[in-house]
This record gives sequence, structure tokens and C-alpha cells, in this order.
Amino acid sequence: MKLSVPGRATATAVVAAVSLLAGGSIAGAAPAAGPALAPASKPAVAAAPDIPVANVKAHLTQLQSIATANGGNRAHGRAGYRASLDYVKAKLDAAGFTTAIQQFTASGRTGYNLIADWPGGDAGQVVMAGSHLDSVSSGAGINDNGSGSAAVLETALAVARANLQPTKHLRFAWWGAEELGLVGSRYYVNSLSSANRSRIAGYLNFDMIGSPNPGYFVYDDDPAIEKTFKDYFTGLGVATEIETEGDGRSDHAPFKSAGVPVGGLFTGASRAKSAAQAAKWGGTAGQAFDRCYHSSCDTTTNINDTALDRNSDAIAHAVWELSE
Repeated sequence: MKLSVPGRATATAVVAAVSLLAGGSIAGAAPAAGPALAPASKPAVAAAPDIPVANVKAHLTQLQSIATANGGNRAHGRAGYRASLDYVKAKLDAAGFTTAIQQFTASGRTGYNLIADWPGGDAGQVVMAGSHLDSVSSGAGINDNGSGSAAVLETALAVARANLQPTKHLRFAWWGAEELGLVGSRYYVNSLSSANRSRIAGYLNFDMIGSPNPGYFVYDDDPAIEKTFKDYFTGLGVATEIETEGDGRSDHAPFKSAGVPVGGLFTGASRAKSAAQAAKWGGTAGQAFDRCYHSSCDTTTNINDTALDRNSDAIAHAVWELSE
């Protein structure tokens, strides 16, 4: 998660070799008028499956191995980032997704977004879930943001295992150069025509969902998305709070600025957990939610398994619920 955006990083667009899905358009799609996520008068649908936290952690182990083999990080423009993207893409390709790499340039280095579309659904109503895949240069970025990236990946793979056929079209995304100021996601949104932006019914963002001293924060943006997440955690008996620490400092911001409904989850970064929050959620009062935020110690040991498990399941719940 990028909490403070220094002057906007310059992104010079380079046309991707594969651009159909990266540009957000689907052949033959007609513009939709005001797609909505509110689950009004729809038939009952099967509940989302449990997302095995062991599977999510296996992806994190792979991202850690990639960082270790590539100078200790997975940062924009470095070999570790591209290897991370290739790992995610291979999993999605094998599961039957249609994937595309979108290429851009920032700070003199080539960056990449990965876009994955699940076949079917109404192309005029696209539900997206995404996360940034890059780390800072000082570490492997396993909580920030391997956690969100791995959970979104495993949710996408669960869609394939279930052969989900939702009413709306499902798209998943992994963004590059978030740590330079939301460069990849901003480039993607800016590359869309106004008609293609209007087809996105909602964008769900997941940036740091396994913090070791976790809180349970929900983005306060689109009411339908916010309610979906809050209701899920209420069902677990877990209280939530509105996310404020990094509000507008992650990849939902470009979508929100473009008028797309957004929402998401967060377990906290450098801010200290209060006594009231520790009483509510457990953990240590007066200590940062993530003491390894943007540091070399953000490794696979820097994850709270319970938070990762709950948030991964919440992602799947929202994808199933909001795509019907």
C-alpha cells in the first residue's frame, strides 16, 4: 500500500502486445446504462466456497521465493516483479482464464498490469477484483501486497474450480507500480473509453489483508459493496471499522475518480492499534498493525493466518454475491 504519494510518477504508455482485455473492452459488448451492484430481487445463489488459507499461503511462499531469488524484492521494473506476474499468469491460464498483459513505463522502467477475464457473464456489467503485485525495493512485500495478490488469485482459481457462471462478467487484475503512486491502475483506468468505464459495475481492492497485528477495516465508499463486506464479518461475529489510514492511497482511487463504485478490505499498516481496537480484535495495543510495513522483514513470517483466512473468504463472498 502506498500511503503517501510523492509527486505523481510519470507513466508513458507502451501499447501492449495483447490489448483486447487489458483495455477493458469485450468484443461485441454494448454500453450499459448505469450498471448497479445492489442485489435487488435476484434468485438465491450458491454460497461462495471456503478459500483454503493453505492455498493462499502457498502462493505467498512462491512470491517469497521469487523475491529471494531476485535481489530480495519484487519491485517495479525489477526481475522479481516480472517473475511474480509470470507466476500468477501461469496459474490463471491453466485454470481457463483469458489473460492479457498491459505494458507501461514509469521512472524509466517497464511495468506491467495483468488482467484476467473469466468467460461469460454480461459484458455490460463487469465486476472487478484487484490488488497491486509490486513490492517496495526494500523487501519481499509479503503482506504489502503479496497478501492481497495471493487471496485474489486463489479466489479467481476458486471461480474456475466451481465453474461459476455469474450474471455479471468477472475480471481480476494485478497492478504494477502501485508503490510509485498508483501508476499501473491509473494507466489502466485512463486507457478505458468512457463506454468501457461505464461497463464496470464495481471494483474491489485488496491491499494488505494479513497484517500481523490485524484490524478489520472496510472501505467506506459504495454502500452496496460496503454492506456486503460488513454483513459477512457480522456473520463471523467480527466487528469492523471504516478504513481511514490509507484511504485513497491504493488502487481503488483511480477507479473512484472515474466514477466507478469501489470498495475493499484492509488490516492496517504503520498506524498503532488502540487499546479499544486491541480489546475488540485482540493483538497488541500501542503497536503498529504491521511493524514490517515497507521493510525488509515483510516476509512470510509477517502474516496473521486468521486475518488472511477471514479476508480471503470475504473476498470470495463478495465476488460471488456481487456478480449475480
